[in-house]
Amino acid sequence: MPPTLASLVRAPALDLRVLAGKGGLEREVRWVHTSELADPTPYLEGGELLLTTGMKLGRTNAERRAYVERLAAAEVAGLGIGVGLTLDRVPAVIVEVAEAYGFPVFEVPRPTPFIAISKVVSSALAAEQYETVTTGFAVQQELTRAAAGREGPATLIRRLAARLDGWAALYDADGTLRQVAPAAARARTDGLRADIEKLRGMPAPSSASLPGIGGDGRVVVQSLGAERRISGFLAVGTDRPPRTADRQTLGTAASLLTLALEQSRASADAGARMRTALLRLLLTGERATPTDLARDIAADLPPGPWRVLVATGPEQVVAAFAERLCTRAVRAGTPALTGELGGATVLVLPESVEPVEPTDLPGLIAGVSGPVEPDAAADGYRQALGAHAVGLRSEKALTVHGRDAGGLLPLLDGDAVHAWAEQLLAPLRAHDAGGRGDLIGSLRAWLARHGQWDAAAGDLGVHRHTLRYRIRRAEEILGRTLDDPDTRAELWFALRDPSRDREDKS
Repeated sequence: MPPTLASLVRAPALDLRVLAGKGGLEREVRWVHTSELADPTPYLEGGELLLTTGMKLGRTNAERRAYVERLAAAEVAGLGIGVGLTLDRVPAVIVEVAEAYGFPVFEVPRPTPFIAISKVVSSALAAEQYETVTTGFAVQQELTRAAAGREGPATLIRRLAARLDGWAALYDADGTLRQVAPAAARARTDGLRADIEKLRGMPAPSSASLPGIGGDGRVVVQSLGAERRISGFLAVGTDRPPRTADRQTLGTAASLLTLALEQSRASADAGARMRTALLRLLLTGERATPTDLARDIAADLPPGPWRVLVATGPEQVVAAFAERLCTRAVRAGTPALTGELGGATVLVLPESVEPVEPTDLPGLIAGVSGPVEPDAAADGYRQALGAHAVGLRSEKALTVHGRDAGGLLPLLDGDAVHAWAEQLLAPLRAHDAGGRGDLIGSLRAWLARHGQWDAAAGDLGVHRHTLRYRIRRAEEILGRTLDDPDTRAELWFALRDPSRDREDKS
């Protein structure tokens, strides 16, 4: 235990007499400092026992009052005033102001040297540090054995609660309660959801400290994770003020739980990578090798024919949609294959599991192929990508190839359309013919990239500022703004005029 003012007062060899602030004698003393400055607070951190002979307490009551007020505001643990040298007794105003602030002040008699007080405090602090180190080592061993056991995090949570003489709870990354000890503390975890949500918006690890029930204890909620990524949350609570050893115990438990959760995540990621590798092989048309690979990693393939689905959107939304489809496949008695490919979630489903457009998953964009045999999985993937592209343009949650994704460009191949396209693009072609820049090619690349400057400039091999100049120049020549979606559409159709498009690419 750290030394307190009360423990110093109880030491008979020091013979200290309390004059004010008896209610604050349980304050911990983190150091002893002697000063004869009129304002020593710039050199203090808080928690010190300040000793002085009173040389600079001030001559007036106002000065002495200000002296005590400064120390109280600096959160000094207490003030010891030596008598018999500068002062015969402690000034009454000092006692009066200190009592009003609840600030401990005691008298140090002439026979008691200040160094004696410092030695008592130093010995107590050294004993506390030794106890903290030995206890911390024992706790670390105990919690490590718990984490390495068969039940892992569950055992660790129980040991942590016992060590803190309180309760502990472990949550998954989504805030779902996973473990709590003791079981009777489950009710205390219900009110922490808002605090967990606040921590979710901060990089891990982050923590929040809250008052416990009754006002004496504390509740600490901490996010768990590595590389600023949250893998779970830990909450602990006690009905008493926290101790230094408690903080070390909590730190050890948080590190062990983070390691356990990250290992679990790593295993899941490894499985996802294997499924992605299988998808890559399947969807590039290699049939024999994926079958062998599926057998090696214990991944069952759905029976053919298949539907290939490509989905993007908010991570939780896409995950919910994929889980919904996989659950339907399992209920139908067939497996489903899922993974990540090309920045999207890709599923291979049996034909019998036909996706239905969801109405409760905002932001989802999914494209689905028509039924394909396993040997034609690559064709199904291309169909799904095309349907997904249509869905992106139309902001449609679910687009099915062959049903929702009809083509328009083949209808543009005709003399009337060709003449209209030539007339619209003629000023730009005249400009390019003069060797003053490639406006046609720049406009085609910019529209193909949906107005994304960096991507289109990269396709052209020019700086984005060069591309911006060319697009502005095209607007000036045409006398039309490309902010108008009708203008963009007309120019894109004109640039995709089948007969001229073949001529430009040749």
